[in-house]
Amino acid sequence: MLYLDFSQAVFNPEIIAPNNDFEESVKVFLMDWFSDSEVMIAHTSGSTGRPKEIILTKENMRKSANMTAKYLHLEKGNTALLAMPVTYIAGKLMLVRAIEIGLKLICIEPTSHIFLDVINKGINENLSTIDFVALTPMQVEKSLDFVSKCNKLIIGGAPLSDKVKQELSLYENQIYETYAMTETITHIAFKQVKNKRYTNVENVFEAFDEVKISQDERGCLVIDTPYDNLQVVTNDIVEIIDTKKFNWIGRADNVINSGGIKLFPEQIEGKLKPFITTDFYVTSKKDELLGEKLILVIEGEERSIDFSDADLSKYQIPKEVLFIKEFTRTESGKIKRQQID
Repeated sequence: MLYLDFSQAVFNPEIIAPNNDFEESVKVFLMDWFSDSEVMIAHTSGSTGRPKEIILTKENMRKSANMTAKYLHLEKGNTALLAMPVTYIAGKLMLVRAIEIGLKLICIEPTSHIFLDVINKGINENLSTIDFVALTPMQVEKSLDFVSKCNKLIIGGAPLSDKVKQELSLYENQIYETYAMTETITHIAFKQVKNKRYTNVENVFEAFDEVKISQDERGCLVIDTPYDNLQVVTNDIVEIIDTKKFNWIGRADNVINSGGIKLFPEQIEGKLKPFITTDFYVTSKKDELLGEKLILVIEGEERSIDFSDADLSKYQIPKEVLFIKEFTRTESGKIKRQQID
């Protein structure tokens, strides 16, 4: 475990003495960041295709970090937690935010179960809360007690299930789902999770002030970034609410046309998640009558699954359930969806 104080006037990454591969990756990134080079290399996750190498300027990475700081009102000396790999953009930007804002950053080897008392023991402190934390949905689901001790929490990588949102509704801290991708240097919009303290929040994504949003002819989100006038055309079908707000519906490349009805797997998966304990996804299979029929694919041994209480329309009910012993995943752990032959 590393405790890196970027609030001090000078920080020298050479003093870091790594104890494992994760800590070594943190040191390597920091040595590169503080070098004379003006660019960094990042890789896309590979969830919708082969991972791509992207060259990012440090100046644009700083812009991204400062947009987050502005939105969340982060301040120099705040505590923060890095619990993600530095291999991908989410972990890299936690380090950049810490450097830019002057955070006291705790770096722990990525794990699904996070405990504040273990962190305190590792850094020889007695923190009751941590000011700023970024987690994946799985980490949130497995570490709900810790989540209550995060003053400001951002969650990215996949949508939150309704079940987890219900758990989070009992808390009083600031919790946000993020809309992010490598090309936009992590998130460009937040959606606040409603809870006991924040009861009047809208269930929509709100883009940062520096970002402009629109749609293309497919109904997919187009993002005008502040990064050298870069425009990113996504494959995410959205509903535009106004100049800053939008609803995410699903990926255009995942849409299933079943008997003339467009079905969005991500929406169906959100309804099914409370009823299935292992990883799964919704896809399609060629069908003579429907063109494509809806298939539910579940990881693990074949077993009985009851989702009769899920709020599914008649078109959203899977026509077939398949079990696969182990899913194919990207290097970052995301499931690779496959159409079933």
